[in-house]
Amino acid sequence: MTQTIIVADDHPLFRAALKQAVSQAVPDAKTVEVDSIKALQAAVESHPDADLVLLDLNMPGAHGFSGLVFMRGQYPGLPVVVVSGSEEMQVMRRSIDYGASGFIPKSAPLPTITEAIQAVLEGDVWLPVGVADKIERMHSDMTDFSEKLASLTPQQFRVLGMLAEGLLNKQIAYDLDVSEATIKAHITAVFRKLGVRNRTQAVIAIQQMEIDPSDTSLSGS
Repeated sequence: MTQTIIVADDHPLFRAALKQAVSQAVPDAKTVEVDSIKALQAAVESHPDADLVLLDLNMPGAHGFSGLVFMRGQYPGLPVVVVSGSEEMQVMRRSIDYGASGFIPKSAPLPTITEAIQAVLEGDVWLPVGVADKIERMHSDMTDFSEKLASLTPQQFRVLGMLAEGLLNKQIAYDLDVSEATIKAHITAVFRKLGVRNRTQAVIAIQQMEIDPSDTSLSGS
């Protein structure tokens, strides 16, 4: 049976490299390429039988780890491997905490990426050599907010992302082709699920999911 692997990265050259690794790991695999969280959501909805997602944390619409948290909440049976330019230990730790089945640094050579894809498809969690022992000793950054974020429906997650980008209700309604009343209802539901009272609090909350390697609070020891 042909396996379907979704490659989610907004850099065409790196998508091509990942596609090559997929073809070496699973020669007859069907590869679906997307370049944003919006496109990823559409791809997963149209390929409910997908076997794996290779996810860049810094795509348009992905506020750091929010895309990963959303995917794990909505599609718990679909393995997600984070592929990132960051090699910070705390970023790797948070990726695993938030449910990733692996973490592939973008600096990894093609054979290593191929090995990682094969391992995860076989049911393993893959990390670079020596990383597992190091991150096990680190403090977990799992937050109550990540569980709340995972409870959002796909449409509520889209609306939250647009709120974070500063769009007005009428702009969101136009982009999603629904009424402003529908958007207001979604926003009310989002605020309730996240435990916030207004847009500002919602945006501050989702910023917890951002990646900032220069933030000393994220440096593991």
